Amino acid sequence: MVSPERHAALQQAWARLLDGYRVTAAAAYPVFDLLASAYSAPDRHYHNLEHLAEMFRVAARLTAITDDPAPVQLAIWFHDAVYDPRAADNEERSAELAATLLGPLGVPRDALDRVGRLIRATAHLTDDRPPPDRDTMILLDADLAILGAAPERYARYAGAIRAEYAWVPEAEYRAGRAAVLKRFLARPRLFWTDLAHQEGDVPARANLTAELAGLRGGEPAA
Repeated sequence: MVSPERHAALQQAWARLLDGYRVTAAAAYPVFDLLASAYSAPDRHYHNLEHLAEMFRVAARLTAITDDPAPVQLAIWFHDAVYDPRAADNEERSAELAATLLGPLGVPRDALDRVGRLIRATAHLTDDRPPPDRDTMILLDADLAILGAAPERYARYAGAIRAEYAWVPEAEYRAGRAAVLKRFLARPRLFWTDLAHQEGDVPARANLTAELAGLRGGEPAA
């Protein structure tokens, strides 16, 4: 849950972002309200406004390597707009929602197509292959930056993920989560931008290894 101050800051950042596409604040705010409501749903324990705020902080440090950060920022806003842990098409539906909500505001088609491609990339289906462009690198690194967080923040993240999958039996969850962690650990590179790799790879691998050990050892899943 974000504070009222952070919520207001996110709203102002949204208005500035849409102003770059010549969308008035009056037209932009209703879409913000829809997004804020989606990310504030009671079953959003991790994929919420706090996650967005953390992604924006990371992306702000990485966007020096891109010429136009606006599509990345729009993709951050929408990448988890549709989130159902029981579904396999969240990214596709989120990309479609972005086009549905932003198109009528006058955001150009080429920008919508670019944002849609970025959102779809957050399915992380090509984990072992370098992303095709710098914007995708930034977005994916921001999305996974939590893996390299301080141990206390990582533990809270792991617990929040478990809460989002509360409907999954414990043994089944442990097996599935362990498989996810092992796939991450098997990757030659967790982060694609040089800065994120240099700062995050070592702590991320330590966090993943510690969680995996806990899952195998029968301790509560964070």
